[in-house]
Amino acid sequence: MTTELAPHLDIACRHAKMGWTNSSIPRLDICVGQVSIAAPCLYRSMVCFILQGSKRVAINKSLLSYDSAEYLISALDLPLIGQIWAADDGQPYVAVSLDLDPAVLTEVVAAMPPVRENDLQDVGIAINPMTAPLRETLLRLLALLDTPDDIPVLAPMVERELMYRLLQGPQGRLLRQIAHPDGALNRVRRAVGWIRDNYKARLRVEALCDASGMSRASLHRHFLAITGVSPLRYQKQLRLQEARHLLLAGGRNASDAGFAVGYESASQFSREYQRQFGAPPARDVRQIKHVIASGAAA
Repeated sequence: MTTELAPHLDIACRHAKMGWTNSSIPRLDICVGQVSIAAPCLYRSMVCFILQGSKRVAINKSLLSYDSAEYLISALDLPLIGQIWAADDGQPYVAVSLDLDPAVLTEVVAAMPPVRENDLQDVGIAINPMTAPLRETLLRLLALLDTPDDIPVLAPMVERELMYRLLQGPQGRLLRQIAHPDGALNRVRRAVGWIRDNYKARLRVEALCDASGMSRASLHRHFLAITGVSPLRYQKQLRLQEARHLLLAGGRNASDAGFAVGYESASQFSREYQRQFGAPPARDVRQIKHVIASGAAA
């Protein structure tokens, strides 16, 4: 943690518990963690600021690492493998995330000078250096947790300033795409929403084309460019992550979990599970529970 973020950390820790806390500021969450395990997670459309510790995110074959010197922007729901790390002195990982509101981004973009740019072709997740204006704006947003009566009036104003600072940064182009309803990013976001709502069903490309408003060729090209995977691979990742959650919750064997998320073959489920997580379902779950138990005991 940098000394510049010490006030941010103090406020966040006073208003959060171990695990995940939904704060009193709309769409602002605080995460506090100690145990470091590689676990599946679905990144929402959000911006994340680490206040203490660090995190590694694996998206397909890419590994992204960031800490309090950087911030992460995810432009759409992406299934990833995330791993948190405590600080060097053993203090827990602490981060705050704010879900991106397309309506707020649209309002801020409309007030800024127009920018001419080509359609988005980049993966919808990025890490950038933290800046002094961002730190100052984030602190004023977090400080409202200490004065909850001010939140309804002041939080929207500070959020708009935060979006303005982000739009001025390296990922302004990515964020402007969220505010553009007919751009490739939002079309892919609609396709992602369809897959998320129907991940147990057989993937129907025609339905994805209808949901996104794109042709088959355009859908495949933009979906791969923005998410890093094909629609079919995206659906498989969602299925496997949900199956892993079901197995960790207990009460199901591997075959039951596979059938519950849409697999028709237990052997195919086990093969794809091992390919995704590096171990067969039963062994993977035992390893995770052992790490969690060891961390809790410590």
